[in-house]
Amino acid sequence: MNERKLIGQRIQELRKKQGLSQEELSEKAATSPNYLSRIERGTENPTLDMLIKLSRALKVEMWEMFDFGHVATHKELKDSLQSFAKSADESSLRLASKLIRAVNR
Repeated sequence: MNERKLIGQRIQELRKKQGLSQEELSEKAATSPNYLSRIERGTENPTLDMLIKLSRALKVEMWEMFDFGHVATHKELKDSLQSFAKSADESSLRLASKLIRAVNR
């Protein structure tokens, strides 16, 4: 899936989690409902300014709109962990190991 669609789906997910309609969010972000709809469908390429407005309107940190971990496949998750393990320093590996052990208890 392309990144625009992932971003759009994530914005839609955050909007719905807050119980906002497209009209309500578009009003808070000072944009049109049609433009927001296109962003959520992944057919529009939002500007950085628009992403900032949306994160403020949704009261989330910007990075939260780019958090796609919940839609990753099993293979993507394994690849991500392997990549992290290869490049992490010892301190980061120890912390990650503690977190994984805590989750598995």
